[in-house]
Amino acid sequence: MLKAILSCALAAGIAIAAAALPSAAAADELETVKAAGEFKFANSGAYPPFSFVDDTNQVVGFDVDIGNEIAKRLGVKGVAVSTAWDGIIAGLLAGKYDAIIGSMTITAEREKAVDFVGPYYRSGRGIFVATDSAVKSLDDLKDKTIGVTLGETHEKWARERGGWEIRTYKGLPELFLELKSGRVDAIVVDSIPVMVAMKDNGEKVRKLETAEIDGGAVNIGIAIRKGNPDLKAAMQKALDEMMADGTYETISMKWIGADIR
Repeated sequence: MLKAILSCALAAGIAIAAAALPSAAAADELETVKAAGEFKFANSGAYPPFSFVDDTNQVVGFDVDIGNEIAKRLGVKGVAVSTAWDGIIAGLLAGKYDAIIGSMTITAEREKAVDFVGPYYRSGRGIFVATDSAVKSLDDLKDKTIGVTLGETHEKWARERGGWEIRTYKGLPELFLELKSGRVDAIVVDSIPVMVAMKDNGEKVRKLETAEIDGGAVNIGIAIRKGNPDLKAAMQKALDEMMADGTYETISMKWIGADIR
């Protein structure tokens, strides 16, 4: 109940912050970015292979490479900023960074607060259990414990569906650890990063093959503050050119092993 209240409070806070913004920026932020010489973009840093901390303590991944390439095409330096996912939109609205390139699902609710560039890939929901779990269907998860990332659309879906206890975490690495330990019976996440982890890291998880949990393919976009048509157009142009000239595919193959556009 407490986490549900906190999630509602967070959504309300974002809505209030969005309503407090002017209807149009005093000056389009494309010029601000160019004057600063850098493009700051946010991610969670806890969502491999899209953003994660490597052995040299650097944040790397698909989203980081996409952000740096967009920055390059804007003629500035890319600066990746990692922050907690549940406050990432509030940080954007507060001006802590110029964009969110963090595998964010485009939703009508989020579009009330921010504008989106893209989509730059598509993904879908999955429920995963340990390979040796007795769970075969959604019915088997009744009254069980489900792990989700705080602030993701999957948390909202899990709460709306109900019928289980929900625990929230910062990102995918924690979710895997909790599933292995048995502290959660299943995790609700995007399918792509889990499939990559199964292939590359041998994560011993199994996806429930139930059509209603997949939620269909969803569009993943890059969030920016409203009232910046020049910045939005320049970023979209950079993204379109990346997809046309093969750069996007190269980045996607490097981190995912497939073209996910």
